[in-house]
Amino acid sequence: MSMIFERKLPIPQEVKERYPLTFELEKLVEKRAVEIKDVFTGKSDKLVLVIGPCSADNEDSVIDYISRLRTVQDKVSDKILIIPRIYTNKPRTTGDGYKGMLHQPNPNEKPDMYKGIVAIRELHMRALSETGFSCADEMLYPENYRYLSDILAYVAIGARSVENQQHRLVSSGIDIPVGMKNPTSGDISVMMNSITAAQHKHTFIYRGWEVHSEGNPCAHAILRGYVNKHGQSLPNYHYEDLVHLAETYAGSGLENPGVIVDTNHANSGKKYLEQVRIAKEVLHSCRHDADVKKLVKGFMIESYIEDGAQKIGECVYGKSITDPCLGWEKTERLIYDLADLL
Repeated sequence: MSMIFERKLPIPQEVKERYPLTFELEKLVEKRAVEIKDVFTGKSDKLVLVIGPCSADNEDSVIDYISRLRTVQDKVSDKILIIPRIYTNKPRTTGDGYKGMLHQPNPNEKPDMYKGIVAIRELHMRALSETGFSCADEMLYPENYRYLSDILAYVAIGARSVENQQHRLVSSGIDIPVGMKNPTSGDISVMMNSITAAQHKHTFIYRGWEVHSEGNPCAHAILRGYVNKHGQSLPNYHYEDLVHLAETYAGSGLENPGVIVDTNHANSGKKYLEQVRIAKEVLHSCRHDADVKKLVKGFMIESYIEDGAQKIGECVYGKSITDPCLGWEKTERLIYDLADLL
């Protein structure tokens, strides 16, 4: 056989029983869920920031970063709702490279999926208990969502996953906001179809069960830019793009129109310093059109302690080992600037 079956992994229920949330932490997750849903249903006009490292590669530096966000959140809580990124599994375009903490709890050691499952749960739990933040993660593998389903605040579906049937159906059974990115081709209709599927009820097979989903009314769009046939990155965050998306939503019949603008990836051409300008430009667009202002719920920003990125093994504390990120000083200044612009 071309697959070697290493070992049987514990099911999510078993992992949750071994690493349970306390009653107090459960209530904190519930409280945060209500606050975040209120933004996507229009009950709250706060700006959401899904912000943090491209990949959660080191527990201590990630917690250090999120603890800094806590201080800033307390100062801008009347205008901004921060959801830290703890992205524990990373899609790789060619299949090669660091696939995230789920695969490699230590980037310098070989993959160990059981240790990875435990590590990602412990990291999310530590963020919650030490900072009060329930966080965001990308649902790269739908069957693994249940390992964190009781602790997450937000789920993102990536550009390469958004056309996948299982991602769409599982998203329809998630009771927190799920953001659907436009595909790398930039075809907005693919993203809108994914949102439609996620907002509807379905019956499907999940983890060996026949399940019925109720639909997720807080499924929404994420604009991340796109790549043309020549492999060039092109943005889709400009005023005209947002107006077009608002018009597309208006004719769709979907609940709770909303978009999170991803300020990195193809929108910035991975020029991470451009994230500051992009976020401010989007807020400028919001001031010129009431429909755009209502549509834009916030931003997705790649940020860490140190500017830029490094190779695995270089060991600069708080510096990304995947996509380059905005450093802390610039991040802190950006959050305060955004609050002043609201």
